[in-house]
Amino acid sequence: MPTITVQDGTEIFYKDWGTGQPIVFHHGWPLSADDWDNQMMFFLGKGFRVIAHDRRGHGRSSQTDSGNEMDTYAADMAALAKHLDLKGAVHIGHSTGGGEVTRYVAQHGGGGRVAKAAIIGAVPPVMVKSDKNPGGTPIEAFDGYRAALAANRAQLYRDIPAGPFYGFNRPGAKVSEGVIANWWRQGMMGGIKAHYDCIKAFSETDFTEDLKKIDVPVLVMHGDDDQIVPYADSAPLSAKLLKKGTLKTYPGLPHGMCTTHPEVVNPELLAFIKA
Repeated sequence: MPTITVQDGTEIFYKDWGTGQPIVFHHGWPLSADDWDNQMMFFLGKGFRVIAHDRRGHGRSSQTDSGNEMDTYAADMAALAKHLDLKGAVHIGHSTGGGEVTRYVAQHGGGGRVAKAAIIGAVPPVMVKSDKNPGGTPIEAFDGYRAALAANRAQLYRDIPAGPFYGFNRPGAKVSEGVIANWWRQGMMGGIKAHYDCIKAFSETDFTEDLKKIDVPVLVMHGDDDQIVPYADSAPLSAKLLKKGTLKTYPGLPHGMCTTHPEVVNPELLAFIKA
């Protein structure tokens, strides 16, 4: 399997297919590069070079007990970008991956490495509720995730995709057992310690200053029926902080809209990349 070994000895798995302008995909918690199958095939067919990695502790990368936070995630991506000699890349992140893209582009995206970015159903600016972020999600919700993860990870990883992640809990939803099983498969490939730590990383990291620093065009895409990363406290706030941010809101679409509605997401991304 193609991997690189980063500074602390962690092995990062990646896929690198095709030629042309590189598009790098950053997955959500607790998934893997496989969550981008639809987009990888779509953009490969459009003549792009497509790259996706498994974040440390996720998928086929090392099951780390340390470094499971945004600065290290971004540094791992920087090591991969250097290894692959990426220039003029487009970085696309979903959910936690949108936070990873934001931190990476802000800290490591200079020197022509990054041309554009897109964040989809993404966690920035900051998820957790506080005096500075009164519209956020209460810490108790994330404590609940941690408790459920520690108690019975396999059941939690069935309940999330079967319910709020894809909007399968909504009346009249067209439920896909294959999609639920694939989410479970990806989650169970990773390490519980890394996944436990990542809950803090995606919920408590404040990306406000990162968003302000980014000077490349960024497309902010979010479904307004997102039950995982609530719309009002995320996408509109991120778009306002970005120098060159474009907000696209999708009525009724769920958190996992890249999987449930690729016919909407993929052409939108393609138009943004080609603009």
